[in-house]
Amino acid sequence: MTSSLYMFLLISLILTSLTNGDAGLIQTTCKTTKYADLCVSILHSDPTSLNSDTKGLALILIRVATANATATSTFLSSQLLTTTNDTTLKTVLKECSHMYAFSGDALRASVQDFASESYDYAYMHVMAAADYPNACRNAFRRYPKLIYPQAIASREDELKHICDVVKNLGAFQ
Repeated sequence: MTSSLYMFLLISLILTSLTNGDAGLIQTTCKTTKYADLCVSILHSDPTSLNSDTKGLALILIRVATANATATSTFLSSQLLTTTNDTTLKTVLKECSHMYAFSGDALRASVQDFASESYDYAYMHVMAAADYPNACRNAFRRYPKLIYPQAIASREDELKHICDVVKNLGAFQ
């Protein structure tokens, strides 16, 4: 009976370590970032993160940021079709859609840079991706009668926060 209990505990311990993978690396790595909770949340939602090194974790976050930028660009393009006949608003939304598309392009370029171990360029592309949404906000500021929609502001913050996490991971070495 006692040996069965030990065997059960040993198997449980092994299975727990297999299912948790290297969750400690995620915790340790994310603690170094400004948005640790966001970092942990994103990485825990991707099962491949448990078998990833720091560069792999950065790539997971970049994929999430790319999806965010692409979805925001698509959202803004759809708003062009459903907004009123305000040509100024449509012009600004089109510009914003392009800026988020450029952000997605920069993030895809950073993945290629990682693959070729061009970490300086990867970092530069992540920085650019975080900066493109500023052009959208500035486009709204050029027209005082237009109000920067909360839906876009929230998406901008999320993209910038994810890019900040990537930049602070220490994977660019």
